[in-house]
Amino acid sequence: MIVVERIDPEGGTAHRISIRGHELIADMTAPDGHDAGPDPHDLYDSALGACKAMTMLWYAQRNGIPVEDIHVGVVRDASEERTGIYRLTTRIALGGPLTDEQHDRLIAVAAKCPVHKLMSEVETQIETVAVPRVGEGERP
Repeated sequence: MIVVERIDPEGGTAHRISIRGHELIADMTAPDGHDAGPDPHDLYDSALGACKAMTMLWYAQRNGIPVEDIHVGVVRDASEERTGIYRLTTRIALGGPLTDEQHDRLIAVAAKCPVHKLMSEVETQIETVAVPRVGEGERP
């Protein structure tokens, strides 16, 4: 379970995100927030970049491909988000003694990472459920 909780109830906008034993800080960018951490769109976009990088590394390690460096940049175009189009462009740079064929295979593998598929091929259904307020018991 991932838990998100407000850090400063006295007016700050930052939230702590707890994932297993890890913690991240998320915040809104100025002027609405204090930019104490990445905003939710940044986290969403970075999941794609991280997944592509890890998928390429996983594939390379299992197939003896000598990749040494993996850099994935993610560029967002949210100009049409309100009309249902959210564009992410990933730019991948690989380093190491790779043949052209190995390089091209890793780039192709990146397009098949689980988060890429999740974002582009899967219908996500979200349910929002109210639970008792903090400090209160169940309502009758």
